[in-house]
Amino acid sequence: MADTLIMTLDGGDVTIRLRPDLAPAHVARLVELSDEGFYDGVPFHRVIPGFMAQGGDGGNHNGTGGSTKPNLKQEFSKEPHVRGICSMARTADPNSANSQFFIVFDDARFLDNQYTVWGEVTDGMDLIDALPKGEPPREPGKIVKMRSA
Repeated sequence: MADTLIMTLDGGDVTIRLRPDLAPAHVARLVELSDEGFYDGVPFHRVIPGFMAQGGDGGNHNGTGGSTKPNLKQEFSKEPHVRGICSMARTADPNSANSQFFIVFDDARFLDNQYTVWGEVTDGMDLIDALPKGEPPREPGKIVKMRSA
């Protein structure tokens, strides 16, 4: 299995180290969707300064959907939600993660043990910091391409 995702944004590449040791099913899903091109052109539809940037809705592109694949069972861990952590978005149902994810800007440890951590940004966090802010942003930043490496 791949150990990295490369997410290309308008300004360059963001490298994400995958953590199958924490969330093997979620990592497998992200690699599968990435390599299918599911995330290509998908916007970051929710970007909250000091908190996180959320994207991954390749179905509706607006945060209301996901992939056609079944939802995943939670794989919560004690890994802290701190700057650069990549975690899965979900509804109130802990077993509803599908394709949407978020990247944490700052300390968000109040999310620990409630959301599935699947990776961490190792390079390019400045590009995540530069994403247009808003819920949704007026001119959202988009994932140009995302693939496993």
